Amino acid sequence: MKKVVLLARLVLGAIFVIFSLNYIWNFIPLPELPEAAGLFMMALGASGYIFPVTKLVEFVSGVLLLTGKGVPLALTLLTPIVVNIFLFHLRLAPEGLPMGSLLLILNLFLAWAYRGAFRGVLKLRASPTS
Repeated sequence: MKKVVLLARLVLGAIFVIFSLNYIWNFIPLPELPEAAGLFMMALGASGYIFPVTKLVEFVSGVLLLTGKGVPLALTLLTPIVVNIFLFHLRLAPEGLPMGSLLLILNLFLAWAYRGAFRGVLKLRASPTS
């Protein structure tokens, strides 16, 4: 099981490092998007901050996953991004659904593998420490 967790962590980390670097250097051409998806991406890009911030979070989280340091933090930061990637492809650009599904599966699998680290966060009646 440890080898499967390691493989999932390395694959997810590599995907996010590679695609965040691709944002800067554009070495992997992105496919043409359907009209609604393209308009949505243009609107996000026009904000001027969503993509740089998201790609920075993806890069840092990917490095954390690759090094094995702060894996629960990396998963916490990546989960909303992964859910939105999956939903974007589910709703607007179905040709990317296999990759979105892979990201979601890897993220959920790793969250389950590291579930002990999330016990306190998922506690319903938490109280502050004094």
